[in-house]
Amino acid sequence: QVQLVESGGGLVQSGGSLRLSCAASGRTFSDYAMGWFRQAPGKEREFVGAISWGGGSTLYADSVKGRFTISRDNAKNTVDLEMNSLKPEDTAVYYCAAASWLSTKTSDYRNWGQGTQVTVSS
Repeated sequence: QVQLVESGGGLVQSGGSLRLSCAASGRTFSDYAMGWFRQAPGKEREFVGAISWGGGSTLYADSVKGRFTISRDNAKNTVDLEMNSLKPEDTAVYYCAAASWLSTKTSDYRNWGQGTQVTVSS
């Protein structure tokens, strides 16, 4: 198993930027594809972006494409989510997660962090 801890959340004004980071420990980090998900109050958890084991492939939700960028550093066991041009509708708890393959499906991710709150004010 891999243990995941997110950081970097906070309060930002609409149009601003935040960078989330997820630190992994436990099993070999490079064995896993990594994803970012988010959950707003009263809504289901939704896919944001994902990156393959080596970082060569990425996937994004249409709602964040062009604004968010996911990257990873296998030497440091971290995966980051750079968020630009933030909107109030991006407000949610953001989670990183690990999967055996690159996927957009919540059910494919077996290991989850505790989440970090992102709030975008209008």
